[in-house]
Parts: sequence; structure tokens; C-alpha cells
Amino acid sequence: MRLGFVGAGRMGRPMVGRLVRAGHEVRVLGRTAEARAALAAEGAEPVADAASAGEGAAAVLVCVFDDDQVREVCVGGPLTDRMPRGSVVVLHTTGDPDTAAAVARRAAARGVRVVDAPVSGGPHDIAAGRLAVFAGGGDDAVARVRPALRCYGDPVLHVGALGAGQRVKLLNNALFAAQIGLLAEAVRLGAAFGVEESVLLEALGHGSASSRALTGVAARGSVARFAAAVGGFLGKDMDVVRRVSAGHGADLGALGGGLDALAGALDAAAGERTGTSTAG
Repeated sequence: MRLGFVGAGRMGRPMVGRLVRAGHEVRVLGRTAEARAALAAEGAEPVADAASAGEGAAAVLVCVFDDDQVREVCVGGPLTDRMPRGSVVVLHTTGDPDTAAAVARRAAARGVRVVDAPVSGGPHDIAAGRLAVFAGGGDDAVARVRPALRCYGDPVLHVGALGAGQRVKLLNNALFAAQIGLLAEAVRLGAAFGVEESVLLEALGHGSASSRALTGVAARGSVARFAAAVGGFLGKDMDVVRRVSAGHGADLGALGGGLDALAGALDAAAGERTGTSTAG
């Protein structure tokens, strides 16, 4: 399958590698000569602009950081104008379902379809071919891109119509973030009980409180260090969660308390990095 790829960064680069090794012809945006040389060495065809990645492609996979970048590439730029009729844009970026809808409106004039397919996992999951993919879109569009998604995704879950992938992923990230926030509260309470954080994290990993969030925190050694490591993407995703919830007139409920606790942990981590404190 001839594919385009925009966003060959921390997550996108190993995706490109898996696609190439599976036998797909992949055109990838490389913004610098160094990036293009590295992509060519992996067997991809580097191009200097996003629209060139879409020429003749059955699908273009977009894996940039946030909604603004998705809109810049897919709405403000000529990407879909250069794609063949019947081709598909796949949005791997976690963001607002309204962004996926805006891309779909822009693409429709060209007869290009859109699948929002945010992912859960990291580069190690891509390397193992076990990245979880939450796909939203029409049956035909999802079926068209499933062979490409299966190169690094397992499972590839079709969770509903366009925008459903983003809604599922936002809920996934909200729950994950709230769990980190609750761990921060457990550590705080543990300190009041006289239990050291490292001892508590080790013990909880063997009990019914164990979770992926706890595993990540324990690997970093503290809630603050883990919060600092994941705060960049979780912070922007939680802003989207709050905005989408407000737009639906929905109350975050108990999740809101967990997210507030995470915000406190992020503030504490920032204070540790700068040598300041938020304590009164």
C-alpha cells in the first residue's frame, strides 16, 4: 500500500519503521536534511512538505503533537487537495473530536475520508506491534486502513463513527491521569502515616491497588518524577477533556478530583525542578 506519513517523531518514527518493514511504500515528511537522511536510511521516501506525502497515497497517517498542528497540516494546508479521491486521512494525534470533524469537512470536497485513530502505549509497544488503536470512522474507511494500522497496532478497535476514537482515548487518558492523581494523594497520606513513598509504591505493586499508572510511577521512583515525565502530553489532553466535557454539559464527577490531584502533583514536580515550593 502506498502511504504518506506526517509526524515522524517519538511515536511516528517507529511506526514508519514498522510500515516499511511490512512492505508498504511510505512517503514521510522530513523537515530537515538530517531528518530526511535518517528516514531514507530506514527505507522510507522522505519529502519536504506534507502535501507531497499525500500524492498518490491510499492513506496518510498524521501523528503530530496537538490539535493546532493537526489543523495546520490537514485544514490549513493543501494535504487533502493532493490526495486521491477515496483515500483516507488517519489522525493518530489525541485531541478534540471537533478537530476530526473539521478535517473531515475539509477533506470531503476532495472525496477523501477521515478516521480518527488515537493510540495508547509508547514506542516500546510500537516496536512489539502491540499498540492499542481506538479507531472512529465509517466501516469502509476503517477497513481500508486496517492493514496499515495492524503493522503496529494490536488491538485495532473500531469504536464507532468519526470522533468516537477521540472520545474513547480522552476518557482513557482522563482515567489514567486521575489514577496518578489518586496515587499522589495516597503518597501524601502515607507520609502522614509515616510510610516512605518508595516503600509504599513497592508494596502497592503487589496488591489489588496495582495498575499501569502505579507501574509507571514505581519505575520512576516517585509520583513527582512520573508526573514530570508525562505532564507534557497529559496536561494538554486534560485541557481537551475539560473543554469537551463542558461542551457536552457533562460533569467530570469523581474523575475531576483525580485530575485536580494530578494538577497538584504537576505543580509540585515543577517546583522541585525550579527549586521553588507551592507550600504556604
